[in-house]
Amino acid sequence: EVRLVESGGGLVQPGGSLRLSCAASGFTFSNYPMNWVRQAPGKGLEWVSTITTRGAGTSYADSVKGRFTISRDNAKNTVYLQMNTLKPEDTAVYYCNVRNTVVAGWDYWGQGTQVTVSS
Repeated sequence: EVRLVESGGGLVQPGGSLRLSCAASGFTFSNYPMNWVRQAPGKGLEWVSTITTRGAGTSYADSVKGRFTISRDNAKNTVYLQMNTLKPEDTAVYYCNVRNTVVAGWDYWGQGTQVTVSS
C-alpha cells in the first residue's frame, strides 16, 4: 500500500521559515520523481515543486522560486520542502504527491499539512 505522510507544517510569521517532510512507503521511492502541491483557502490545487529520482533535477513554480528548496533522501524514503521568506500568500495545505505517468490511475497523495503565514 502506497503511503505518504507529511509533517512540519504550522503557524509562522511573515519572513519566517518552515521545513516540510514527506515520508513515503509502499513503493520503490528512488524510482519516482516527487512533487509538492498546495491548496490555498478557497482556491484550486497549485503545483509547487518537483524533484527527480536522484535529486539532480528540481523545478519550482514562479511564485516560490528562490524561496523554496526541494530535496530528498532516498535512504530515508523522504522528500523535503524547505520554505524560507514565507509570505501570507503561501498559506495553504501542502501535499506530497507521487504519480506514474505511464500507469493510469497510479497517483497518490498524502493527507496534507497546514502552513499558515500570519503575524
